[in-house]
Amino acid sequence: MAFIPHTAADVEAMLAVIGARSIEQLFEEIPPDLRSRPLAGIPQALNEMEITRLMSRRAATDRVALSFLGAGAYEHHIPAAVWALATRGEFYSSYTPYQAEASQGTLQATYEFQSMIASLTGMQVANASLYDGASALAEALLMAARIRRRPESRRVLVPRAVHPHYRAVARCITSHQGLRLEEVAYDAATGRTLVEALEPYDGEDLAAVAIQQPNFFGVLEDVDGLAEWAGRRGIPLVAIVNPISLALLRPPGEWLAGADVVVGEGQPLGIPLSSGGPYLGFMATRLEHVRQMPGRIAGRTLDLAGDEGFTLTLQAREQHIRRDRATSNICTNQGLMVTAATVYLSLMGPQGLRRVAESCHVRAGELVSALTGIPGVRAAFTGPRFHEAVLQLDRPVEPVLAALERRDILGGLDLAADYPELGHALLVCATETKTRSDIEDFAAALGAVLEARTAA
Repeated sequence: MAFIPHTAADVEAMLAVIGARSIEQLFEEIPPDLRSRPLAGIPQALNEMEITRLMSRRAATDRVALSFLGAGAYEHHIPAAVWALATRGEFYSSYTPYQAEASQGTLQATYEFQSMIASLTGMQVANASLYDGASALAEALLMAARIRRRPESRRVLVPRAVHPHYRAVARCITSHQGLRLEEVAYDAATGRTLVEALEPYDGEDLAAVAIQQPNFFGVLEDVDGLAEWAGRRGIPLVAIVNPISLALLRPPGEWLAGADVVVGEGQPLGIPLSSGGPYLGFMATRLEHVRQMPGRIAGRTLDLAGDEGFTLTLQAREQHIRRDRATSNICTNQGLMVTAATVYLSLMGPQGLRRVAESCHVRAGELVSALTGIPGVRAAFTGPRFHEAVLQLDRPVEPVLAALERRDILGGLDLAADYPELGHALLVCATETKTRSDIEDFAAALGAVLEARTAA
């Protein structure tokens, strides 16, 4: 976007038109004690040439590290066509399509995204996206409480095997609306959430049960058993899923008793890691629950001439139409990320997505085999996995990761802060971007680091 500076004369002319003496007068209603002060320690402003030189020097210091990090954000190959199309001006600068007749392309792209998400999750309807996977979970739990239609039902069961950041965000958002998240323990041997862990809650008044598949440890849950437990008791079930895994695993809509709401992080669908964002959350549900679903929904319809067209639909759910009955304060969607995800899914197709998922699964198996062959490293859990696994080391993880980073390897995530009961635990991940050679390099580096520190 072009930068168009206003000259002093321009500013003076605009102020004259609106009858203001100065810029300061425009903000005089803000109490002085609430206005920002000059920022201490901020260096002198640089001109364009100096900024370009500075950024070039900074860029030259970047390193390309071999990454085995996962934990909710994953490195996947992104075909060049994805962002070549997504960054076209028609998509790159488009905003929420209030005016349908002028936004048919944007609305159609959103509609296609919704259709593919509904198909991928095995549900009947999806929305136009949410901010990210964690906030999508929070919205899903609030939605589940509305589906429950029992004001006294305010307790939600969320396994400890659900991503800790998701749990923290969901707790922060939902607590202000009266929901209380209660954590369910995982099985120390398998890493799964056992149906038996839910039995103490039998007969109690619950608003929802959440299940993550695969869970944060990369382990596959007994989704049929957990879903059946919730379904027999009439408790809404919220599923949190990795969209790539759904190319191999049965979708939540086909679990025994089925999920009521499905959410997840859409970053694996053609979105680069980008230091943590922007990403997108997706949400799908059963048709019977559609009026309780937050966010935008693009629909396909016919105009008076009988021609097909696209529009935002069911807007009475939204804050800008009936604020007192809105399902959420979300009034937009991650349009650019949705466009990229739509292009990615279209390019990959069912078979391409399945090949990616299969490759991820195979590479993860090879990674675990290679690393557990090193003295002092063992797998923490016996449960089946998708493309992540928890390893236990014979020493603290943080110094090991620091030593690997000096070798340009990002060796995974230290779980000490979130799961201290696991001891020296490391979460590692392998996607289709990792080759056998990459895995061998990681294993060799980890072995050398552990041997060197043992000798020291």
